[in-house]
Amino acid sequence: MADSVASTEAQDGPARTGFWALTLGSIGVVFGDIGTSPLYAFREAVGAAAQGQPVTRVIVLGVLSLILWALLIVVAAKYVLLLLRADNNGEGGTLSLMALGQRALGHRSLLLLALGVIGASMFIGDSMITPAISVLSAVEGLNLATPAFEHYVVPLTMFILVGLFAVQRNGTARVASAFGPVMVIWFGSLAVLGLTHISDDPSVLAAINPLYGINFLLSHGKIGLVTLGAVFLAVTGGEALYADLGHFGRKPIQAAWLYFVLPSLLLNYFGQGALVLSHPDAIENSFYRMAPEVLLLPLVALATAATVIASQAVITGAYSLTRQAVQLGLLPRFEVRYTSETNVGQIYLPRVNRLLLIGVLLLVLLFRTSSGLASAYGIAVSMTMVTDGIMSFVVIWKLWNWPPAAAAAVIAPFVMVDTTFFSANLLKLFDGAWVPLLFGLAMAITIWTWRRGSEILTQKTRRTEVPLNDLLKNLEKRPPHIVKGTAVFLTSDPSYVPTALLHNLKHNKVLHEQNVILTILTAQTPRVDLAERFRMETINERFAAVQLRFGFMETPNVPRALGAARRLGWQFDIMSTSFFVSRRALKPSAQSGMPRWQDHLFIAMTRSANDATDYFQIPTGRVVEVGTQVTI
Repeated sequence: MADSVASTEAQDGPARTGFWALTLGSIGVVFGDIGTSPLYAFREAVGAAAQGQPVTRVIVLGVLSLILWALLIVVAAKYVLLLLRADNNGEGGTLSLMALGQRALGHRSLLLLALGVIGASMFIGDSMITPAISVLSAVEGLNLATPAFEHYVVPLTMFILVGLFAVQRNGTARVASAFGPVMVIWFGSLAVLGLTHISDDPSVLAAINPLYGINFLLSHGKIGLVTLGAVFLAVTGGEALYADLGHFGRKPIQAAWLYFVLPSLLLNYFGQGALVLSHPDAIENSFYRMAPEVLLLPLVALATAATVIASQAVITGAYSLTRQAVQLGLLPRFEVRYTSETNVGQIYLPRVNRLLLIGVLLLVLLFRTSSGLASAYGIAVSMTMVTDGIMSFVVIWKLWNWPPAAAAAVIAPFVMVDTTFFSANLLKLFDGAWVPLLFGLAMAITIWTWRRGSEILTQKTRRTEVPLNDLLKNLEKRPPHIVKGTAVFLTSDPSYVPTALLHNLKHNKVLHEQNVILTILTAQTPRVDLAERFRMETINERFAAVQLRFGFMETPNVPRALGAARRLGWQFDIMSTSFFVSRRALKPSAQSGMPRWQDHLFIAMTRSANDATDYFQIPTGRVVEVGTQVTI
């Protein structure tokens, strides 16, 4: 029940912590990804538009206009003003939106599940690309200090990334305390650099007119669409506004974006534009060329710190999303370690951390420059944004009770814009955009295999299971030997006899004084209130059915939840209780319902899953494991 208390504290946090403290925290965590986009977004967009030709005024004003209105439409209007209101008990993100949509429909929707899986897969792919491109783009500033650093950019980037992933096991509490102030300095520096250079060519402000962007797209054909794909780099990280809703609350995120982050970004982009208009050769690295030579190295250091913070945000986001996927039954159990005694949201998943690090290092070695990685970036985020838009239609229609036509009128323009950006990024398919698509496909296959294999396994075990009522009748006729204590049998379906109970009766020929058939369910909400956590039904004098419900953002602690149930009248003593858990050994079958390769993949996933004893935080000294063999 401590989880429930902690969850309640987390939800009450905005009221107690203070609005401005939460606003500062959101600047440090939420906006790291989008806040480091000026390092490369304008440069890549202008480069895509110029196609190796001299940079013209039409290109600069067209690109700036597209960046401005992309930030206003995709981030400000869609995420900040609309989707932040679609919270699932205070939580946001792709899987939260999926769960909210399914709750609104009143049933599990295959379409919403597919959209949630796609969005989650793309987000995790983004978690690999963001650290690689962000840190690379920051370290590349050393090339301007002296060309001698050119050969050290990739090794130094890899060294920083290895260090970043290595410290994850220690938690982010100490580092997070410095995130806000560092990012405030970073955004302040963006604004100052931009203001300093807008005076180079004040006419750059004409790009505020959307016609410059529209005319550029209409007059440049395919090049305009390619440029649009590069412009999207300026809004990557916008989905993080929604994903981190539960950490800071809607109003602090909105205030930070509207009054500080957005103005700082726009000033910097327009400053880069004015600099390039007055000095076209500055497009080589328009961000660092804004800084005086004496401040170049300090700016590189500040940019590196900002990119590390941006990377940290998406890494911890990947941990949180993976845990949600496990709780929703989309992935096998992963080991979860808590890195804070006071904040249940600070977690570390060792296996996910290793996989992310391997992926990030491979990306750096494969592309070697931020310009090369820019081709791979964008498509993952744009696909996530498209799925968010479609799922939000269901929420607005069904949960907010809007007429379908009104909901479609609000969402359709956003989906059209996101789809256009996605189509533009598809043009970079063979230049690197295949990387996140390949990863997303692999993730989708993995999730589908786990869900399908789990369904087949459940169906096969049901054929050999005995209804609980039939067993109870047999026990009344032929009572076994009774031993002292309480036995808890974990099962997914309380109407059937748990395998561990059958084997205990068959081999040990004993029955405990008290027997609990325990079912653990995951709710379609991030957290479950204390009053909804525990349900108990007395079957007879020796048997009871207990149901524990946890939210999909909570990690189940079974002994703690059962112990807290004392206040509801059930006397639970961990020292007189034994937990019986079934351990299945799976073998492939010729007729499983899945291809043979998928059988082997599912079996491998099952073997790699974290032990149920550890996952449910049951003391190993109180657990009895019963092994069974099942063909699938």
